[in-house]
Amino acid sequence: MSAHINSIWQRLKYEAHVFFIDHGMFRALYCNKAQIAPGVYRSNYPTSAQIMRLKRQGVNTILSLRGQFDGAFNALERDACERHGVALTFVSLGAREAPKARQILDLLKTFKEIDLPFLMHCKSGADRASLASAIYLIAIEGKSVAEARQMFSVRFIHFKWTKTGILDMFLDMYEERLEQGPIAFQDWVADEYDPEALTHRFAKRRITSR
Repeated sequence: MSAHINSIWQRLKYEAHVFFIDHGMFRALYCNKAQIAPGVYRSNYPTSAQIMRLKRQGVNTILSLRGQFDGAFNALERDACERHGVALTFVSLGAREAPKARQILDLLKTFKEIDLPFLMHCKSGADRASLASAIYLIAIEGKSVAEARQMFSVRFIHFKWTKTGILDMFLDMYEERLEQGPIAFQDWVADEYDPEALTHRFAKRRITSR
């Protein structure tokens, strides 16, 4: 038994929580795994069986965008990765609020250091995974914002007219800044990006669109 899960009862309790409370029942019906770049994949939260298959396919690293803290889903994922020999790393991102500059910079640092091939995921693979995938394409692959925006799609169950549309607007702000002149994505985040301005702008748009 893994050091993270100390009994069969605890495992059953965690698995029940993940299935019923953490929307595992819906993920069982639809896995939105996709390759976004050579050696780089995205998906919703993976089960132990999926992690085993990823290992067999050559994926040796998983990046969780859900943050590193105690919880049933993290315990089960740590346990599965430990048993199947997959490295697990964490970055915390939000889905319904303006991304924090520090979190985006941490994500960029992780992207530069992580071993390929790797899979990144959040809970449903819809919003945080879309943001991280778009950022990877822009900052690491050198793709345009228009190309990266394809990561925000109903194919991944992302809907821009909901509160998670603030992530789409984050890309909009960077694209608007590029119209003024070239600036690297990381430099824009570190030196110019204003989460409060994004929050205000998004709130104003939602009010006027009602």
